[in-house]
Amino acid sequence: MKFNPINDHIVIEPIKEEQKTKTGIVLPDTAEKEKPEQGRVVAVGPGKLTDSGNRLPMSLKVGDIVLFTKYGPNEIKVKDASGKEVEYLIAKEDDILAVIEK
Repeated sequence: MKFNPINDHIVIEPIKEEQKTKTGIVLPDTAEKEKPEQGRVVAVGPGKLTDSGNRLPMSLKVGDIVLFTKYGPNEIKVKDASGKEVEYLIAKEDDILAVIEK
């Protein structure tokens, strides 16, 4: 499915990190986990529309790895071409705290 976010919205694919206990035991996906705070940008809107009608350019691009506020983005689930349900997050540019450079 292709996304075309509007204004300053961004579609993010969450990056779920493997969680381990202090003793090194890997927790399974079924264990209750915190919401992810990192993700890969998969779609970017055209930018915020100002009162004068101009668009402010986005500071993010597709492929960026971002750090965002834990409860800021909205969760959506869609089915991909194979029928598998995939989770995405939709956030405003203001919800993004940083771009992670590796």
